[in-house]
Amino acid sequence: MRDRKRPGVLVVSLDFELHWGVRDRCTVAEHRARLLGAREAVPAMLELFEAFGIHATWAIVGFLFFDGKRELLEALPARLPAYAEPALSPYGALAAIGPSERDDPFHFAPSLIARIAATPDQEIGTHTLSHYYCLEPGQDPADFRADVQAAMDVTRRKVGRVPESIVFPRNQYSPTYLDVCRELGFVAYRGNPDAWAYRARGASAESQVRRAVRLADAYLPITGTSSHPPPSPEPAPVNVPASRYLRPYAPALRHLEPLLVHRIEADLRTAARRGRLFHLWWHPQDFGLHLRENMAVLRRVLATFARLRDIHGMESRSMAEAARSLVERRGASRGHVEARVGSSTA
Repeated sequence: MRDRKRPGVLVVSLDFELHWGVRDRCTVAEHRARLLGAREAVPAMLELFEAFGIHATWAIVGFLFFDGKRELLEALPARLPAYAEPALSPYGALAAIGPSERDDPFHFAPSLIARIAATPDQEIGTHTLSHYYCLEPGQDPADFRADVQAAMDVTRRKVGRVPESIVFPRNQYSPTYLDVCRELGFVAYRGNPDAWAYRARGASAESQVRRAVRLADAYLPITGTSSHPPPSPEPAPVNVPASRYLRPYAPALRHLEPLLVHRIEADLRTAARRGRLFHLWWHPQDFGLHLRENMAVLRRVLATFARLRDIHGMESRSMAEAARSLVERRGASRGHVEARVGSSTA
């Protein structure tokens, strides 16, 4: 029987970063088609989200908000991260970017952000200003604070909202950086799954074995179910943990696509039936190649969610909405317990 007091929840979050998210790994030329394809993928996703009533969190790199290079350069924070590995910092590459979104659609996206903000039920979160790496040597929490504060400022100026949810680039975070987020007023962050292959690490601690396990886990239940019980709402920001990365279509792995979809659908059903949380995430640019195939997978996943919503009352929530509902539920539960204690001692 369905627990009517605790319906299952689907959370969707997207890391919107364009070239800022991969600039230390590949050039624009190497990634050009995928990055340009994101220009079609974002509107297609928004249409699908609206059709299925999906509340999604768009964690956006702050640099993408600017109308052009001049405005970006005028808004840089006073403190910049001094990574021990200089290639990780985007600041040395700013001179080479184009003057505007029209000239450089790889590093600016105000028109796409405006479209996201105008679509119902879409949360504008942050992916930091500069795609900041919290676990890399050389930077420190004060640098991180300056970066995120600048991201919050540009978000407020451009779309009239203060971001309440944060997604850490490369999923790198630690309690020290969560303390900064708490002080800045964030409501939610996307934590990592519990399995060892997903735990937060710097680039130097990454390994081929960890990558191989994550790839295999997308198709086979190596780490078990990826739905989560409702996390603890205290302290803020609330951890709204990731469940599964929606891997983009790859022609070489096309025969495994049914396994990938089945894995997601099975975890969705578990979440719906047991009142758990399932958090699906990806990068919009992931859909930039093979848009038709990627959208077909997403449509199938959302259609499964829609059926579970009809049958089990499953809900769609943004990260901030999911975090707030946990806090409200905890408050209501405490109030109920206090009322019972009060009546028993009267």
